[in-house]
Amino acid sequence: MTIGNDFFDMTAAPLRVGAVRLKVRDLDAVSTFYQSVLGLSLIATSGHRVTLGVGSTPLLELAAPPSLSPLDPRQAGLFHTAFLMPTRSDLARWVAHVAEARVPLQGASDHVVSEALYLSDPEGNGIEVYADRPVSAWHGENGEIRMSTAPLDLSDLLQSAEGTEWSGFPDNGSIGHVHLQVGDTGEADGFYRDVLGLDIAARYPGASFYGSGGYHHQLAGNTWNSHRAGKRPEGMAGLDSVEILVRNPHDLKAIAARAESLGIASITNTDGLILHDPWGTAITLGT
Repeated sequence: MTIGNDFFDMTAAPLRVGAVRLKVRDLDAVSTFYQSVLGLSLIATSGHRVTLGVGSTPLLELAAPPSLSPLDPRQAGLFHTAFLMPTRSDLARWVAHVAEARVPLQGASDHVVSEALYLSDPEGNGIEVYADRPVSAWHGENGEIRMSTAPLDLSDLLQSAEGTEWSGFPDNGSIGHVHLQVGDTGEADGFYRDVLGLDIAARYPGASFYGSGGYHHQLAGNTWNSHRAGKRPEGMAGLDSVEILVRNPHDLKAIAARAESLGIASITNTDGLILHDPWGTAITLGT
């Protein structure tokens, strides 16, 4: 699943993230943030809903139903939405952009598989912006995916911008992964591995990383803030749903069959097959 220069071809993975839907309290403020800070383009507006993305490809849908309660960071839901830059140079240009705009960052890490920076939107929804390293750099001697958290060399990263400036989210950028807060990693494994069919690509204490097609993770779940959390309360701001694009229609049928065999309710509509994880997060699967 690699392309030139040994970089992972996300479009060839059996499962990949499409778009993320957030419920927000201040639609204008959050929409403006993602456009100005991430460089996403406005694709559509309809009532209390805004769709943002790149070109005509939606990446983020913001919905503002009335009377939402504020996000509770201890509940299950979103840890972060991770926006994948196509190249290291794209990431460097974005870092220079947020530095000039004085956007506060919450962290910067070298994960071996990637270089990443962290921040939050105005309502506390976590964001990662990252670029992958070549696939050949990901693996240990036994072929396992190696991930760790070390300080990021920002000076070296910024040099790769090569004097060019940020001009908005790149045309071939995407949401590379979504990291979730869950109440229990074993229960999360039972849904994301055993129902959706993702591989457990790596584990941290209190976290599982789920990959498809050899990627380090398209989804992850951790209990760092949400240990033993129950179902997410209705009417709370934060994560609403994650869209997963299924490359092979036969895989979608297999997911539906596994869910049915385990007694997991599903809904089929124009968006695709909708399942809910044990904490109520909607996972919409389509081709």
